[in-house]
Amino acid sequence: MQDFFSWLGQTLGEIIRFVVDLLILFFYNLGASARGFFDGLANSLGIPATVVSLAVLLLGLWLLYLALRALLRRRIVATLIWAVLGVTVLSWLIY
Repeated sequence: MQDFFSWLGQTLGEIIRFVVDLLILFFYNLGASARGFFDGLANSLGIPATVVSLAVLLLGLWLLYLALRALLRRRIVATLIWAVLGVTVLSWLIY
């Protein structure tokens, strides 16, 4: 009876260890993939790969998205304002 529970505990421990190793490998590769994506994005735009630069990029793209939404709602003045703001922010970043 003791051998059975010893075997059961060892098998359960090996399964847990396997799952933990899989999760570590997955998250390591996920982080490396995200890092590679942001490095490639920054290199293609000619900007440094810093958090601030990526935040400014997201802000500029968000402003252009607001311009597109305003255009679809046929608000021409709002479209022009959001588009000018978005292009201005992106032009500060990408030179």
